[in-house]
Amino acid sequence: MPPKGRGRSKLPAPLPGGAILKDTAGKAWRLGSQIGQGGFGLIYLASPQTHVPVEDDAVHVIKVEYLENGPLFSELKFYQRAAKQEHIRKWMNLKKIKCLGIPVFWGSGLAEYQGKSYRFMVMERLGEDLQRIFEDSGSRFRKETVLQLGARILDTLEYIHENEYVHGDIKAANLLLGYTNPHEVYLADYGLSYRYCPNGNHKQYQENPRKGHNGTIEFTSLDAHKGVAPSRRGDLEILGYCMLQWLCGKLPWEQNLKDPVAVQTAKTKLMDELPHSVMEWDSSGSKCSEISKFLACVYGLAYDEKPKYQVLKKILLDGLQSSGTRYDGPLEFSSAGCTLNHCASKMSEVCLPKPMPKPVQQKQKRMEGEEYVCQNKTCTGVTRRQLQDEEKPIKLNTTLHQREPQQVHVPKPSPKPVQQKLNKMKDDDCNCLSRPHARVTRRQFQAEEKLIKLNDMIQQPELQKSADHCLETPVQERDWKRITTPALSSSILGRQKETRSTLKYR
Repeated sequence: MPPKGRGRSKLPAPLPGGAILKDTAGKAWRLGSQIGQGGFGLIYLASPQTHVPVEDDAVHVIKVEYLENGPLFSELKFYQRAAKQEHIRKWMNLKKIKCLGIPVFWGSGLAEYQGKSYRFMVMERLGEDLQRIFEDSGSRFRKETVLQLGARILDTLEYIHENEYVHGDIKAANLLLGYTNPHEVYLADYGLSYRYCPNGNHKQYQENPRKGHNGTIEFTSLDAHKGVAPSRRGDLEILGYCMLQWLCGKLPWEQNLKDPVAVQTAKTKLMDELPHSVMEWDSSGSKCSEISKFLACVYGLAYDEKPKYQVLKKILLDGLQSSGTRYDGPLEFSSAGCTLNHCASKMSEVCLPKPMPKPVQQKQKRMEGEEYVCQNKTCTGVTRRQLQDEEKPIKLNTTLHQREPQQVHVPKPSPKPVQQKLNKMKDDDCNCLSRPHARVTRRQFQAEEKLIKLNDMIQQPELQKSADHCLETPVQERDWKRITTPALSSSILGRQKETRSTLKYR
């Protein structure tokens, strides 16, 4: 007999890790760590290898509830009646599909702990749920991903419906990716599943205001708002609302979730004005064409009418075909197009700094000091000091003229490969202003002609006007840095450091 008092269901007291549970077939299972919980039950890792601790990569889980709770009893009856593995394999062969999104059921049983009776169910371990991925993806899925998910879930619903059950609570939180294959999606949590057609006799349509608005309010079908028992068309309507939310980011009634009557009114308006209501909800319009057609077909069904699953699936597959995406291809959840799991949107490559060796980074930080603030790995610097008009260029030129040429130590010219590397560094400095700059290695030149040429260049009036704008004279700036006389270097490098800091964040 089913347990009484579903409304009094509550979470059970945790079972100790390492406990051994035996199912009704006599098979022993060892409990591992707790990895989650549902509305009324706890979920543990589990293993049939009872002589060793359960590893973190175990592929089985055990769901536990108090014996008097109702949801796990309903879920257990669904698996025992409608989800036997031999039936699922025959169905997959018949429909020529590679995966059916119903988790594998391994067994069930009863247990006692500290005077309390527990019911448990052993299941295939699943991966992450779509609700968390949806939120991590900016609350929006790619159109191709939405159509892929819709078509695969439709396959699952068709199997469930053919076995006299409806799910009744389809939503992203109850849709999980495979643990071993994260490109498959599974419909889980059958605690609210309903046997709509026991022994081939469909339940009669009957409104009951006392049972109105049951389920998850965002996705509840219009029938459920009226207190009518769940049906096949209700499952498909819920799936349509899910796809609309995944594609558009939100539903038209999400701002009124605390008012079930207002939500019901908004859903009625949406369904009555199809397809225009759905097409107008999304800013791009045509992106929702498949969903509007899908919901229009569902809205035309009678309460006890068998849906045309192949017609509905073709609507979704046609949208996939137009984009060149395979129905059973990899799932992509980020708008930037990156695959599983938890992909954040890619930032522009222009804003991302090139990786530098740690010694260079440390040296750079000491050099720049408080010159910039780095946020979210993209540096947005704020210069805290500015050059004083023409005073420092004039002072710089004066300092250079006061030095006699014979006091400057002139080293040998650099080899060609080194010069090429310097030229490349010059180009990088000019072209990528948002990238953090490493300090340029001081290199010295021996030829006295270089020094004479440098002094001539510094004396040009154009340089004096543009000393604050290093982009216009990058070569001269780096030539100043190559002079290594102590007094001369300190003067020039102090000026260069300020110029470089201003340049970087201009």
